[in-house]
Amino acid sequence: MTGSTEPTEPTGQTDLAESLTHLAARLATEAGRAARDGRAARGIAASATKSTATDMVTEFDRASEAFIVAGLQQERPDDGIVGEEGASTEGTTGVSWLVDPIDGTTNFLYGLAGWGVSIAARQDGETIAAAVYLPATDELFTATLGQGARLNGEPIRCSTATALPLTLVATGFGYRPEQRAVQAARVAALLPQVRDLRRFGAASADLCYAAAGRVDAYFEENLGPWDIAAGELIAREAGCRTGGLDGGKARPSTLLAAAPGIFEPLRDLIARIDADLAAGRSAAVQPNR
Repeated sequence: MTGSTEPTEPTGQTDLAESLTHLAARLATEAGRAARDGRAARGIAASATKSTATDMVTEFDRASEAFIVAGLQQERPDDGIVGEEGASTEGTTGVSWLVDPIDGTTNFLYGLAGWGVSIAARQDGETIAAAVYLPATDELFTATLGQGARLNGEPIRCSTATALPLTLVATGFGYRPEQRAVQAARVAALLPQVRDLRRFGAASADLCYAAAGRVDAYFEENLGPWDIAAGELIAREAGCRTGGLDGGKARPSTLLAAAPGIFEPLRDLIARIDADLAAGRSAAVQPNR
């Protein structure tokens, strides 16, 4: 374990972004510990589904979001807030918050480690402050735009990988069966060309692991803005290159975060795999001549 997970108060003439990072860190830590301890004490009494039968939400997701929203409104009542579980507040300050109260709900539901609380602050459309707290390991990842990324208060840097065959790649899968089928074919083609694949089950954790060099790259599609806002800034501030699989900007619909030396080779490899798979599907539906 590195340092302490207790967020420290900013000192001196701190700017807005640093203050927002501290607030995000405090609320993410408190909410994450409350969910972890609550589940341990009384289990999960109720759960429901959202987009599909496998897309779960629990009482703790809703309670965590309510706690975070209340904390943000107390400290910064005029900011905008968008939460995964439905929080939506228009702000007047130019600052808005993206909140994922429990990222990796399936892991949380099953008692697995890969879940966390993700909070990001954006100013005029740009993410400037981020915190991701992983309660199972008591790890707090933070980043302030232009100030680097930290794990439990200590600076972190991404991997220095440069060779695809030695690259450890994390990814995730969508909830819809048709998405999963395409993604399964993709990773089957990718696996022989890299060191190995990992699937932890929470985008925010994956991005933080890329930031800390625990994986060399992470990619996924069809996420929500709250899934990636904090983790993408943390990865980028730790030295990762981030972007879309299509060559555009990183965004919820398509995201790749990787060590700079393997970003383009991995993106190009995935593009070739996708093109080959698409050609195969097209050929399969052509009528016999």
